[in-house]
This record gives sequence, structure tokens and C-alpha cells, in this order.
Amino acid sequence: MSDIINTRLVIEVYVTLFVIMDPPGTVPIFLGLTSSMTSKQRKQAARTAIFVAAGVILAFAAFGQQILNYMHISLPALQASGGLLLLLVAMQLLTGKLEGGNDDPSSSKNVNVALVPLGTPLLAGPGAIVASMLFVQRVDGGAADWVALGVGFFLICLTLWITMRFASVIHRILGESGTILVTRIAGLLLAAIAVQLLADAIIAFVQTA
Repeated sequence: MSDIINTRLVIEVYVTLFVIMDPPGTVPIFLGLTSSMTSKQRKQAARTAIFVAAGVILAFAAFGQQILNYMHISLPALQASGGLLLLLVAMQLLTGKLEGGNDDPSSSKNVNVALVPLGTPLLAGPGAIVASMLFVQRVDGGAADWVALGVGFFLICLTLWITMRFASVIHRILGESGTILVTRIAGLLLAAIAVQLLADAIIAFVQTA
């Protein structure tokens, strides 16, 4: 079995990305961002977010360093931009602007939250991008390691999809009032995540100065 797949690497990839991407922690944020959507739209948003996150992470895993070098972008700059974007979304959640400000729940405004900020930078954020780039650099070219990398990545994407897929069940249990409460909490959590990203970016800038 070890000749076909590196089980230890599978576990390492899965655990590392699980801690960084935090599937359970995405549930309240997902509910807050999709509170005005129907159950069907919420399922579609979950699928879209996973595909977007997977695409972004895979692109950076394969070409990330070249892309950043070509555009003269440092990792702290990428982290800071992600933090600013999340902070803007957090403010919208806290003020309720993502809940009832749209007469047509099927409009592109609602659908787009699956792309930004759910797909990126919430799921495919700087931490997940950097971790995937480092894992690719560690692979020695053996087929077992590449398979392990793919399996670990697939498992974390599956875990994320499951947590968001059943967020609709949680939404039905909470009701409208409960969902509004979760939305406010999600905004607070997202703001904290954004501030932490900005703080880490500032520290990194200072250390490299």
C-alpha cells in the first residue's frame, strides 16, 4: 500500500488544511453569507465555493511562486489583501447589508458570495495557498507522494462540502431569528480572522524590512 500512496502524507495534508481552512468554523459564516438564499441556491453556493477554492489552491500550488514573482507580490501582501477583503465582508454581515438588501434572491449579488469571499479568500486564503505550495515543493517526484497529495486535498474539499451542504439543515432548525443571530456572530468571527491576517502580514513585513 505504501508503494501506491504515502498514507502519512495524506494525513499530514488533510490535518494541516483542516486546521487552516477550519470546516466547522465555516458553517456560521456560510449561513450568514447565504441567509437570503433558498435551500437550492445555498447548495449551489456550497458547490461553487468548493470548486473556486480548489481551483485557486491548485493554481497556486502549481504556479504560485512563479505568479507572485512575476507580479512582484510578496506573501505578506497577499495575506494583507485577503484580510482587508474579509474585513469589508465582516462589516456587511455585522450591519445586516447581506441579508435583506436584495429583492431578488436569485440575483448575481447573492450568487457571487460563493466566489468572494467564500471561495476565496475564506476557504482558499493565504494560509491554505502557502501550505499547498509548501507541500508541492516537498514532493520528491514519486508517484506515491503525488497520489497522497491529491487524496489529502480531495478529502479536505469533501469535508468542506459536507459541512456547508448540511448548513441548510442548521438553517431550518435555527429559523430566521436564529440565523440573524448567527450572522452577527459570523461577522464578529470574520472580523477577528481579518484582523489576525492583517496583524500577521504586518509582522511579516516588519521582519523582512
